Amino acid sequence: MSDSPYLTQNNLSPMEQKDRRQFLKNSSMAALGLGLLGSTKAAPSPSEAFPTNAPDCNPTTVDYYGQGPFYTANAPVLSDNILAPSTETGIRLIISGRVLNLSCDEYLPDTTIDIWHANHNGAYDNSGFNLRGKVISNSQGFYIFETIVPGKYLNGSAYRPSHIHFKISPPGFSTLTTQLYFEGDTDIPADAAASITSGQYDASHRIISLTTNANEELEGTWDIVLNGDGVTLGLNDLHLDKGVIYSISPNPFSDRVEIRYGIFKSARVGLLVYDIEGRLVATLEDRELGPEKYTAVWQPSSYMSDGHYFIALKVNDIQVNYMKVILGKY
Repeated sequence: MSDSPYLTQNNLSPMEQKDRRQFLKNSSMAALGLGLLGSTKAAPSPSEAFPTNAPDCNPTTVDYYGQGPFYTANAPVLSDNILAPSTETGIRLIISGRVLNLSCDEYLPDTTIDIWHANHNGAYDNSGFNLRGKVISNSQGFYIFETIVPGKYLNGSAYRPSHIHFKISPPGFSTLTTQLYFEGDTDIPADAAASITSGQYDASHRIISLTTNANEELEGTWDIVLNGDGVTLGLNDLHLDKGVIYSISPNPFSDRVEIRYGIFKSARVGLLVYDIEGRLVATLEDRELGPEKYTAVWQPSSYMSDGHYFIALKVNDIQVNYMKVILGKY
């Protein structure tokens, strides 16, 4: 998997790429609670200087090709967020993120996300619902689904880049129809839709990087930003100069995971864990901390289910960063 054309190619490790991308792309996140496990200081590393740049809040744009010719209405809600069954041929891919309003100061729960894409060979199922389905953003606005990397198909004389279709419907607001693409895809520059870099069809922020996790699956993060009424994040601005989660390791994990994070200014800090339904399951930190790098440990209770969880950093009641972690008792 290390030679996948969809991986970010630079001098950073996959984990470092993911850390940087998640800090830059996520303007806000969640809080959580159960069993305080404590944090310990970690010595600062010159190679991990605190980030200082604030991200933009980029509204999700419609795609130039719209829904395309292969949409099928009334797709089922996915069971366990699995779009592609384990028997589906292809490279496994996990996409997750959060649904936010246009100001990125509210998250949007209960948003319906209708997803469909081609199979490994570039063909769509036009008679059934294979690789078609819906997920609903949870009570904290998070969504996640597991599928495969879509194959490519000819569009005239050129191949369309690998892409995933979305119809996104916040409660009480209009549906937004768009497509998601992947960095490193050599067919993007020649594609009439994916190559647009300005205006209403700008695809720039719908081209995401992918990294390989410990299970040899590709993972990508995409926050959806669109019109809707949500739940406040407590943000007064978008300046993420407060703190960041640097890494979570090992990931996946079976009984113990270490979270490395940094605080930029003295503040009240919460480090919190949500399950896939948005329920608060653990509070790892809740106290005043000074500007420093820290390490926390999460040891889930034996009764907790395997699956995806979100670990979020909260600074002075502002939810500033999150990462996804996979629990698997193997």
